[in-house]
Amino acid sequence: MSAHSQTYFKDRLYYALLAAGTLVALAGLYAVYMMEHHGHIVTGMNNQIVWGLPHVFAIFMIVASSGVLNVASIGSVFGKSDYKARAPLAGLLSIALLAGGLTVLMLDLGRPDRIIVAATNYNITSMFAWNVLLYSGMFAFVAVYLWTMMEQRMNPWSKTAGLVVFAWRFILTTGTGLIFAFLVARQAYGSALLPPLFIVASFAWGMAVFLAVQAAMHAWNGRVLDPAILHRMKNLLGVFVIGTLYLVAAYHLTNLYFAHQSGFERFILVEGGAYPKLFWWGYGVLGSILPLLLIYLPRQGKPIHAVAASLLVILGGFAFLYVFIIGGQAYPLNIFPGFEASSSFGDGKVASYCPSRYEYLLGFGGLSVAFIITLVSVRVLRFMPQDKPHVAD
Repeated sequence: MSAHSQTYFKDRLYYALLAAGTLVALAGLYAVYMMEHHGHIVTGMNNQIVWGLPHVFAIFMIVASSGVLNVASIGSVFGKSDYKARAPLAGLLSIALLAGGLTVLMLDLGRPDRIIVAATNYNITSMFAWNVLLYSGMFAFVAVYLWTMMEQRMNPWSKTAGLVVFAWRFILTTGTGLIFAFLVARQAYGSALLPPLFIVASFAWGMAVFLAVQAAMHAWNGRVLDPAILHRMKNLLGVFVIGTLYLVAAYHLTNLYFAHQSGFERFILVEGGAYPKLFWWGYGVLGSILPLLLIYLPRQGKPIHAVAASLLVILGGFAFLYVFIIGGQAYPLNIFPGFEASSSFGDGKVASYCPSRYEYLLGFGGLSVAFIITLVSVRVLRFMPQDKPHVAD
């Protein structure tokens, strides 16, 4: 195929992808309209499960937006040149994922028109109020960080900006974990292990997103990633997956140690129907064990294996968050240990939940927002990692 034909094909494909992403985003806006017009009765949410499937999408994207900056931090803060070449792309993905996650979060909570109230009236005792500052600060600091990397005269400030972003992303992910850690109205939450768990999980999910996007960009430009760089990055992904597995195991083992949590652990790990299946098969096997085999087994060092492992880690992240967020709300709060509580409201009963098509549309609409931001940005600005050229055959 001639160079002109390749350019023409890429242009057509670019606009086709942009159109597809826009359609999905519009479908998400349609879901928002239906939920605002008819109320959340059109969703699968109820009085007990108030954070549904859209929150799974939102929390994943917010946590991954912090973790993907780990690539930039290794380059700018710790001086690793291979990672420094990828810092601009990592910053872009952070902004894109955070924008997509916050879009879903804002539109799912109801009355998005009142966001100005949350932005101008702060309750300093509320972790939700603190997160408004953390998310706004993340946008600002990452934008400045990108400026210092992509504007030559600002390059001397790049390491300073990188240090600020490095610290801020830890604070942001800690804040996201504290939303659940401070929430004592659910059996699943209220654990001091949740902030470090979210931090390590962000490393794994962010690295997985980065590797998948990087592979797509190299394929688009007909380039091959240096095998040595790929080897280091996929092994680092494996370390993060192992770290996440360790903290998830510590979280559940800690719960099992306390008698008042034994019922919840039995529900979420054994007797909860879809939740144990998603946890063991979705997160445990497909989202953790299989990626580790693809990463560390001999003769598994090809780019396709790294991409497959990354995609499985992403799917495993969604499975884990679905069990953690939805399953944690479905199990009834043990208000009176040793006694059985029941009422016409449904106290003491496991809540049922089945996400509606509007929740799927809103969640994928948020992903499409991140996709559109990334797609347009990598076309108009220089976000392609600048390594020595390895042209595909």
